[in-house]
Amino acid sequence: MNNNLEIVTRLRERIPTFECVPGCHDCCGPVTTSSEEMSCLPVKTDAEHDAALEEWNCVHLGPKGCKVYKQRPLICRVFGTTPNMPCPNGRKPEEMLDTETEAQVHHYIANTRQVLV
Repeated sequence: MNNNLEIVTRLRERIPTFECVPGCHDCCGPVTTSSEEMSCLPVKTDAEHDAALEEWNCVHLGPKGCKVYKQRPLICRVFGTTPNMPCPNGRKPEEMLDTETEAQVHHYIANTRQVLV
């Protein structure tokens, strides 16, 4: 396994989860992610990307929410788990993301080539 995929896997395991408000997609705007994470997502056409960007949405947002929830990028997973990226609906996990893991996520994002999802 490539080192970046190992890092992503380890970080994903450390990010807490919580129940979102049904139908909410406030965190589902256009996002960037590493090429390693992108390789785990379904390929979308240029037309699909353009349509999503026109609505200022993620290309993987469907009528019932995220269509790639289990494979969603780290930045999507961090949303709502830290006071630095709070959920606008006040939702959060029982235990927030620890500051060390949050720093590691942001370090990974800052030090990998990011591409538009």
